[in-house]
Amino acid sequence: MGITEKYLPYYTVKDWKNWDGDWELIEGIPYALASTSIEHQRVVAKLLVAINQELEKCKNNRCEVLPDIDYYISEDTVVRPDVLVVCEYITEKLTVPPTIIFEVISPSSIKMDEHIKFELYQQEGVKYYVLIYPFKDRKHIKVYELKDYSYKKVFETVKESFLFHLKNCDLKVDFSKIWK
Repeated sequence: MGITEKYLPYYTVKDWKNWDGDWELIEGIPYALASTSIEHQRVVAKLLVAINQELEKCKNNRCEVLPDIDYYISEDTVVRPDVLVVCEYITEKLTVPPTIIFEVISPSSIKMDEHIKFELYQQEGVKYYVLIYPFKDRKHIKVYELKDYSYKKVFETVKESFLFHLKNCDLKVDFSKIWK
């Protein structure tokens, strides 16, 4: 253990609930949530509409798409994915792994989304993890699927569709619909 690790603060969800502002807490370490850009919010809004329209086509579907919901993982870890699909009925708070988590990447969130959350969601058993890069010079999407307890990249696109296999139906997301 290094010197800085020895003196890092450690917080719990109980502490986190009393903080001002928007924070995520991962293994007791706080991370401030950055303000989102207009392009980020556009992508989130279009993604929500596209997914919701497809989920409505599924018969006997128990899945729903939710934006900006706190996902309580443990007493010292709570995160807030941009968009998620959960296939269990949730009433109070989300404590079970979502089936799909979508993160819209910003320059300030690359390390968090590509590394820390990648490992966290993999560890928690989130079936699909989707990274969306809305950068002007390189818009693209990466889809990872949990196979044998680790994420494998199964798809990368700019504007094609991907078929996610959910509990009660298949969800086809046309990623061309999320760009302006």
